[in-house]
Amino acid sequence: MLANSPLPTPALTAKQKQFLKALAHPLNPLVQIGKEGLSAGIIDTVKAELHNHELIKVKIGNNSGLEKHATSQLVSEASESVLVQLIGKVFVLYKSNPEKPKDKRIKLPKG
Repeated sequence: MLANSPLPTPALTAKQKQFLKALAHPLNPLVQIGKEGLSAGIIDTVKAELHNHELIKVKIGNNSGLEKHATSQLVSEASESVLVQLIGKVFVLYKSNPEKPKDKRIKLPKG
C-alpha cells in the first residue's frame, strides 16, 4: 500500500517500547474500527490523533471482521507510525510530532 513512504519510521529499542507501553497504559482508545472496517476516514482520523497526541490506542471492534495482526500492521504503515503494542483487539501507535512544543512532546529514553 505505502511501500515507498517518504519518511521511514524509526525502529524503537526495547527500552523505548517499554517506556511507551507504560505511558499508554492509562489511555483510552481514541479511534475505534467498527463494522465499516478499515477506510480512508479511519486512517485520516488515526493520523490526526497521532498528530495531536503522539501516542494513541486504537480498538478493533468485534463486529469489524478484521484480523488484528494484519490490521494493526496496516494502520501503522498507512499512518507512518510505530506499532508499539497489540493486546487483544487494542493496539498502541506512536509517531513523534516535531511541530509540538518541546515541553509537550514525548521524550523517549536513549537506547
